[in-house]
Amino acid sequence: MTKARRLQVQGIDHILVVSSDLDKTHQFYCELLGMELMPRPDFSFPGLWLQAGKTQVHVTLAGADAGTPGPGEFTGKYPAQGSHIAFEIEDAADAAAHIESLGIPIVAGPYLRPDGPLQFYIRDPDDYLIELFSR
Repeated sequence: MTKARRLQVQGIDHILVVSSDLDKTHQFYCELLGMELMPRPDFSFPGLWLQAGKTQVHVTLAGADAGTPGPGEFTGKYPAQGSHIAFEIEDAADAAAHIESLGIPIVAGPYLRPDGPLQFYIRDPDDYLIELFSR
């Protein structure tokens, strides 16, 4: 049997979320999480490009072409074991306290992962599960 050639992934370039409200999504990712709004190609549909460290978050507006916003119904018991987007931040304990002070519900945590980082989970305006952690 011949060995198949493997591709070498260099990293995650971007993730895409479908938004019901671009202003609310911009506020969440830029004003709360500190991402930077980036120039976006002149696509024929509305959206945003946001910079998160070396990765971008691309956002498209919900509609006939992009579909419905959000991740779909979660049917498990532990959100952290389901689909989510994880972002490393400087200080998860401080961030959790700040987020709670804003009245944003924390879905799970903060707690230590078995490998050491402190993590907690929140939801974005379209119900995507977001993990925030610090080493």
